[in-house]
Amino acid sequence: MYFKQIVNRLTVLYDEREASSIVKMLLEESFGLSFVDVCLGALDRLSVEEKESLEAKIVQLEKGEPVQYVIGHADFYGRKFAVEPGVLIPRPETEELVSWIKEESKDIRGNRNGKKYLLDVGCGSGCISVSLALELPEMEVSAWDISDTALRVTKKNAKALGASVDIYMQDALNAPDGDRDLWNVIVSNPPYICAKEAKEMEKNVLEHEPHEALFVPDADPLLFYRAIAEYGTHALCRGGRLYFEINRAYGKETVDMLKALGYSEIELRKDAFGNDRMVRAVK
Repeated sequence: MYFKQIVNRLTVLYDEREASSIVKMLLEESFGLSFVDVCLGALDRLSVEEKESLEAKIVQLEKGEPVQYVIGHADFYGRKFAVEPGVLIPRPETEELVSWIKEESKDIRGNRNGKKYLLDVGCGSGCISVSLALELPEMEVSAWDISDTALRVTKKNAKALGASVDIYMQDALNAPDGDRDLWNVIVSNPPYICAKEAKEMEKNVLEHEPHEALFVPDADPLLFYRAIAEYGTHALCRGGRLYFEINRAYGKETVDMLKALGYSEIELRKDAFGNDRMVRAVK
């Protein structure tokens, strides 16, 4: 079995450059083989069991399964996060959101006890909550999700990476009315892709990543943002901050919604690709 042959099997789904990158990642992460090793004939020296395992993983990739699911993890903010079908694969844009919160953390007021409390709404793999718990040890971090899989994977990542995160099953669309002045920060990367945008998406994302973590109704693209922002009007402490990753098509609408709810110091930021991608607002 040769590297080029494996790459060719994936060019039905990907261009040759992307297929090559995927195969390199698979060989490095699952078998510890660098491209230099492969060029020196390492594939021929795999055991029978390893060759069977490699073939099974290639078949998964041929079916369009994302390579992160096949190898069982994704890189995020310098760490490896376990991922599996049922949780969204972390994206580089979300790292920028984590960096923004870290950058502004010194300006975030604590409570009377001197502690700062952060809530991640819709935690998925836990990439945001676990990263911030590790990067900002002064924060007491909690995470919500409605998915059993997401809660289990977040718990797994928190334990593996040594982060302290309190994890709860909670629907963002039915957040507790009675919560008052609990959080200094609320952060969320909620579902934000409209159904009409699905035709523009890559097939492997559309067919394999969880739709409940991706899509909102065309008629209400701000569904989750509005619900979380309304919760924040009473659950955030005075001076508390709300951070969102957003749909690039609805930056102005998100800002206008936050203004209407009484938030101040609203800032819309672009990601590394020049798209409107993040919003911060202060209660």
